[in-house]
Amino acid sequence: MYPNRTSVLAAAALWAAATALLAGCGGGPSQTSASPPTAPSGAGCPAVLAKAKEAVGQAERADLSWNGPTTGPAAVPGKSVVYVAQTMTNPGVAGVAQGIREAAAAMGWQVRVIDGEGTPAGIQAALSQAVTLKPSGIAIGGFDPLLTAQQTARAEAAGIPLVGWHAVTSPGPSSRPRLFTNITTKVAEVAGISADWVIAGSDGGAGVVVFTDDSIPFARNKSELIKQALAECPGVRLLATENIPIPDASQRTPQQVSSLVSRFRNRWTHSIAINDLYFADAAPALRAAGRPGEGPPFNIGAGDGDPSAFQRINSRRHQAATVPEPLNQQGWQIIDEFNRAFAGRPASGYVAPVHVVTAENSGGATSWDPKGYREAYERIWRGE
Repeated sequence: MYPNRTSVLAAAALWAAATALLAGCGGGPSQTSASPPTAPSGAGCPAVLAKAKEAVGQAERADLSWNGPTTGPAAVPGKSVVYVAQTMTNPGVAGVAQGIREAAAAMGWQVRVIDGEGTPAGIQAALSQAVTLKPSGIAIGGFDPLLTAQQTARAEAAGIPLVGWHAVTSPGPSSRPRLFTNITTKVAEVAGISADWVIAGSDGGAGVVVFTDDSIPFARNKSELIKQALAECPGVRLLATENIPIPDASQRTPQQVSSLVSRFRNRWTHSIAINDLYFADAAPALRAAGRPGEGPPFNIGAGDGDPSAFQRINSRRHQAATVPEPLNQQGWQIIDEFNRAFAGRPASGYVAPVHVVTAENSGGATSWDPKGYREAYERIWRGE
């Protein structure tokens, strides 16, 4: 959800404002596995390994046909949408905005983007401005509507439907906050395929470090799901969980990585991070330790897929894979969901499947843009 450092810092500030009383904001110590780490012992989970290899093979395919909606209401004419962005310096938020603009142009609708500039006050002001404009619909781009409760209540009172992108943790309609639907991949699927990639790539015998930020409930939940999935294979050893708050990542990650190299040496074979940015910060320390760019450790980002992650993957520089969001496609879905709302229809219920990007299947791209969705949505909107 937070693909670059500027946006990540802003997003972390938002989460901290909402969750400080529950979760606290300080970074705790890294958690090390209770039993002394040993070198991976080879495949210790044949059934889990087979399932992981099958799942990864499917997720790495880039030639799949469109599996989203093929029916729905024809275009409702004359509508307008305002996209309230957490910050347009966030490549994820900006990528969705581009998709919204493309789809709205195909629909013949007007679109306005208002930048919240990454601060709670800025986002509240942006959403307040959006409500004042009285558009047909408002899209929530990458922030928690509970932090703008007053403004969302005004939108609801005015009868303006809200569609979220990464606004709440789960895809689909939401009653609190009230959203016609929320568009995101499923965190359990992202966590699961990330763990499967490690299990499959190591033949069930890996030494893994997980990087997370426990001050963000969404991130903490994702890392717990990752560890649960890894634990299904006895041959995979969780060496450590590094709890590094995202705002502190640039300062703390290099030092922690240097310590990990010293502690675990060749036992550290793989890493999973809740955000790609940890590997941008880990790279200098890994280079200084003489670790080759192509690994080990073999690193996968459990979500996001920002352009810098693609660049590291394509050049084989201390990141081997990521689980990206199809940002442009999700922008088109937002417009389609609004059209369903305007036509009095229910939300489509579509959730994009997880996809794993590596240097072998990226085609040199810097984003994940599946095929077929534009044509499918345009056929729906033409009433075909």
